[in-house]
Amino acid sequence: MTTKITPQPGILDIELYVGGKAPAQGVANSVKLSSNENPHGPSKAAREAYRAQADFLAVYPSSDHGALRAAIADVHDIPAENIICGNGSDEIISFLCNAYAGIGDEVLFTEHGFAMYRICAQIAGATPVEVPENNRVTDVDALIAGITENTKIIFVANPNNPTGTFVDSSELARLAAAIPQQCLLVLDSAYAEYVEGYDGGASLVTAFDNVVMTRTFSKVYGLGGLRVGWAYAPQAVIDVLARMRGPFNVNVAALAAAEAAISDREYLDKCLIENKKWSNYLVTELNALGIQCDPTFANFVLARFASEEEANAAERALAENGLIIRKVGSYNLPQCLRITVGKGVDCQRIISVLRQFQEARA
Repeated sequence: MTTKITPQPGILDIELYVGGKAPAQGVANSVKLSSNENPHGPSKAAREAYRAQADFLAVYPSSDHGALRAAIADVHDIPAENIICGNGSDEIISFLCNAYAGIGDEVLFTEHGFAMYRICAQIAGATPVEVPENNRVTDVDALIAGITENTKIIFVANPNNPTGTFVDSSELARLAAAIPQQCLLVLDSAYAEYVEGYDGGASLVTAFDNVVMTRTFSKVYGLGGLRVGWAYAPQAVIDVLARMRGPFNVNVAALAAAEAAISDREYLDKCLIENKKWSNYLVTELNALGIQCDPTFANFVLARFASEEEANAAERALAENGLIIRKVGSYNLPQCLRITVGKGVDCQRIISVLRQFQEARA
């Protein structure tokens, strides 16, 4: 007698992660504004470093990522020995859930938090727990109130995705001071570079022995296709994660490109200037059209429509004009659309199409 192979309990209950749509074939002048990618791409230095690895593809990459960790440490003034690299920061999020949460444990996050928090918690067998936000902003008091004796991890994205909102470092410090020692606070700082003067929570990692900061090269550095992330964590946490990480989890070309990217501060500054200019433009113009939009601290805006039906209609109008953006109903925001800040001409096209859309519905 044979028995059909089945996955572990709960695996089939996990909702699939759905990434941003790509431009449809046959649509002229289409542009992808659905995945918060840098519209300017990676720096010239990063591209050259990537190409330089073409003759070395038969050789395994560094198993300790030493050169990249040293470059990260130099830029952020943190100890290299407290840095771990991953295949995107979501791999590190997965490591954390599997290392510190399991059956009977709870993983806490906010109602509009990044989808991978729930998914990684479920994969680990833990129970995902949502707490409300305050007008799309992380509510520290709600997180503190949501802590139970079973809470093992708290995830806070700051700036948050998909809302683009931000909470001050003093609020994060208040949260870190309030959580019990058996609980890990993970500050997901994928968009930290877009906030002037913000260290992504690095100072809290230094101050507390149960705080971790995760970062990525996928956003402002323009390396989403290479999947490179990293974390800064207390030594005890690094020791645990190092035992879970595959020896060659970041490929040789990705390591080289990331090292070059983080060292090119001039290019970074240019990208940040362009993003600030055009994100402000989108927020101002959307509000002028009567489409509500909070100030953003990231490289995207969240446009809020009067209803889910109106948001869906606006998404179709944009798609018909080659502008591919992100519906965020899966983030408990069915009446909203997340729009990546593209190049200036793309932002102007967004506003032009939405202006025509509003006029047609008037």
